[in-house]
Amino acid sequence: MSTIDSYNPADPDDLVASVPAAGTAEVAAAIAGAREAQRGWWALGAAGRSLALGRAAAAIEAAAEELVALAVREVGKPVAEARGEVARTAAIWRYYAQAPFAPAGEVHEPAAGPGLLLTRRRPYGVAGLITPWNFPLAIPTWKAAPALAVGNAVVLKPSSEAVACALRLAELAGLPEGVLTVVPGGAEAGTALIDGADVVSFTGSTGVGRSVVAGASGRGIPVQAEMGGLNAALVLPDADIAQAAAHLANAIAGYAGQKCTATSRVIAVGDAYEPLAEALAKALGQTPAADPAAPATVCGPVIGGPALERLTGAIDTARAGGATVLAGGARADRAGWFLEPTLLENVPAGHPLLTEEFFGPLAVLLPAADLDAALALANDTRHSLSASVHSRSLDVALAAADRLDAGMIRINAPSSGVDFHLPFGGAKGASYGAREQGRAALDFYTAARTVSVLPAGEC
Repeated sequence: MSTIDSYNPADPDDLVASVPAAGTAEVAAAIAGAREAQRGWWALGAAGRSLALGRAAAAIEAAAEELVALAVREVGKPVAEARGEVARTAAIWRYYAQAPFAPAGEVHEPAAGPGLLLTRRRPYGVAGLITPWNFPLAIPTWKAAPALAVGNAVVLKPSSEAVACALRLAELAGLPEGVLTVVPGGAEAGTALIDGADVVSFTGSTGVGRSVVAGASGRGIPVQAEMGGLNAALVLPDADIAQAAAHLANAIAGYAGQKCTATSRVIAVGDAYEPLAEALAKALGQTPAADPAAPATVCGPVIGGPALERLTGAIDTARAGGATVLAGGARADRAGWFLEPTLLENVPAGHPLLTEEFFGPLAVLLPAADLDAALALANDTRHSLSASVHSRSLDVALAAADRLDAGMIRINAPSSGVDFHLPFGGAKGASYGAREQGRAALDFYTAARTVSVLPAGEC
């Protein structure tokens, strides 16, 4: 049997996990087991499911430092950010531990005559989840916890680069057998999961996401897909340039830019260009690629060798086309898959850096004559998840927010940031289907049923 092998991106010789790869038969067996377990899970009722999810939160909190160390080692997440992710993971489980008690429908007046007209939301059965490596604990949690809260069982196929984190997360959750099952595997396992689940949620690349949507919608089952974005930051001339540069450096270099909400295009409006270019290049130069286990590290390694080669190749072709490197531009002088945080200007029109998500500590700086031109640049993308606007004028910032094609807009803050109790999703090709997180997730993992109750008549 083939294996899924996960390596430490900061030390490629360090094998973190090697586990058997699930194929079609193994995934089908996991789905069958989940379908059987779901009946007992639903029968626990709201109180039972709430108690179980609360216990999962407590177990994750108790194992926090173990999980932090595992995330640092397996996906190269800087330790400070790993601590934040573990804390958020526990908080998400705790948040959804209250969801079983949320209203599950509404009561309406009948159109005519006596009786009762109501809607009820009920779980689909088995939720198939396909998750990426960049948030190896939080993303599986923000998909699984709401699905479980409303009574589904879950089969999770994590990224091969984050399999150890997913397996440990499921083990710590401590749910009844079959209620939360992890199936490590590649494309075959993913296809089998889409073919057998009752509802599917995916986060990952655009190409894979489109195939997931096609497969699930072809079966007529609910599907949501989050596929990242080419996110823009707009900096107005009246902005606090030093603050904006600090926010942008964090959004470009934080976790080596490996967030779907990271900034990859910086648009400087009018007179903001020169001071911003100087301040941002300086801020990125003070954010070196370093050991993710070091407390001060912001930018760790990229996830693997192919990712690093794709990034450095894009930089090389941009420079060959006339681009100028304002910061970084080269591999870090250390073992592992490290790229120094990079800022480019004068990137030639049509270059892939202006049209594709590269998922690394790399951004391009673009000029815009005025706000209208900046918004046109920002919206000139096939997929936009998050955007940021930096200005001292609330009127200008809100006007920009109204005109930006993005699912999340942050004003005077980094584009990279998510509030787990609010809807999460992008615009255009960044997302498909219903929003994730918050109460929106509870609706996605349930189907609405309309029930009419009429009098039985007189005896």
